[in-house]
Amino acid sequence: MSDLDSMLGNLQPVTHVLRSNKFPSDVASRNGCGQCKKRRIKCDEVRPACSNCVKHSITCDFQTSNSQAQSPLHPPKLRSHGSDTKSPGSARSKTIPRPVISNSLQLGELQMGDLELLHQFATETCYTTSNKKDSHDLWRVTVCKEGLNNDFLMRGILAIAALHLSHLRPDQAHQYQNIAASHQDKALSVFRVNVPNVTESNCHAFFALSSLIVVYGFASPRKPGTAVFTDEGQDSEDWLPLIRGVNSILQQAWPVVGGGPLRGLLQPGVFNTTDTRLPRAADLQLKSLIDLCQSADAGDEAIDAYIEAVKALRKCYAKIFTRSSVECEVGTAFTWPVEVPNKFIELLRARAPHALIILAHYCVVLHHLNDYWWMNGWGAHLIENIYNELQDPWRDWIQWPSETISRNEKCLVWRPLSPELGPTPTPGAMSNGMASTSTGPPSLNGG
Repeated sequence: MSDLDSMLGNLQPVTHVLRSNKFPSDVASRNGCGQCKKRRIKCDEVRPACSNCVKHSITCDFQTSNSQAQSPLHPPKLRSHGSDTKSPGSARSKTIPRPVISNSLQLGELQMGDLELLHQFATETCYTTSNKKDSHDLWRVTVCKEGLNNDFLMRGILAIAALHLSHLRPDQAHQYQNIAASHQDKALSVFRVNVPNVTESNCHAFFALSSLIVVYGFASPRKPGTAVFTDEGQDSEDWLPLIRGVNSILQQAWPVVGGGPLRGLLQPGVFNTTDTRLPRAADLQLKSLIDLCQSADAGDEAIDAYIEAVKALRKCYAKIFTRSSVECEVGTAFTWPVEVPNKFIELLRARAPHALIILAHYCVVLHHLNDYWWMNGWGAHLIENIYNELQDPWRDWIQWPSETISRNEKCLVWRPLSPELGPTPTPGAMSNGMASTSTGPPSLNGG
């Protein structure tokens, strides 16, 4: 199963309790649109789209569409937006100069609650996705502009804003969580169906939404329990495929996204590590993990997966410890889930002790993101669940990450590259193959 298939498999509908108010249907108008006639409700005949169609985000018969079906990114070769032509005989009313996109939001009756959420995203939430200031205006302006032409992205934006408000207004948390779930459900229904066939015109919107889906997964209320993996809720079985899925979408759409309006959300060279210096405690701990994995009573494939996961973790530690002030800490922290092999994910799902121990050491990285409202408490939450899954004597192996997090210590200190930075790893550490060999497209910058 590919990372993208795994991601889609984990995007189940979000349970919510909000219900839209239903009003008694009036007698259908003789001059109303076809959609209203089918639903046997009164059409207000507003053009270019009646209010009922706007409310339900469906294409109104009054609209004039001059766009043709888009071709997939791979293959064939991408078509530019200007290559679209009008469908003959499709217009019933005066042609609108601006092309109408079938899934775009049409402004009919003002929905004040949605406007509040959009204002929240543009004035506060957009600044909380990452520490990289260059990305803030992209989220505030460019992503929102993409959302105006793509209903699914706009709903993803509103969902994140609602979750942020649930965090800022605890007394109204349940209300905003329900609103967030309602928008997220509608965004995911489009995302699941269309993401395997991303086009040149919508790949930017799909990339932005996939990033927001990861934020939503972490920001959603965590359900109590002792299991590391659950069949529902947002836990590690969900967020690992989500992060890997974003990378899969980025690789698919890279020829266009890399040169498009959202290229500033990417972090070039994030997978390339040349400086592997670490704090002494972290360096010694990872060496011990390598020794533990090499002596595991498992097959060669499992042992290789464990060792590759530790190597990727060292790279992640080193990138955080030595990153410059212009590098995004969120994008850097999310490199490890992308680089671990598929076999390691299988071992995690099987609750293999060695895999859980390695994951516990990644919780140190998650704890470095603790100041973000949508990541707050995740390192502690996950390592507590891992502790409950493990039995003695395996629990001894997660003592270092557990104590580091319990002391609220950020052992991988954020600081610019400097000659005075930390100890240099011993030759023994380098002999374990910790230097980076990965190549690929940049990671997302700021979720």
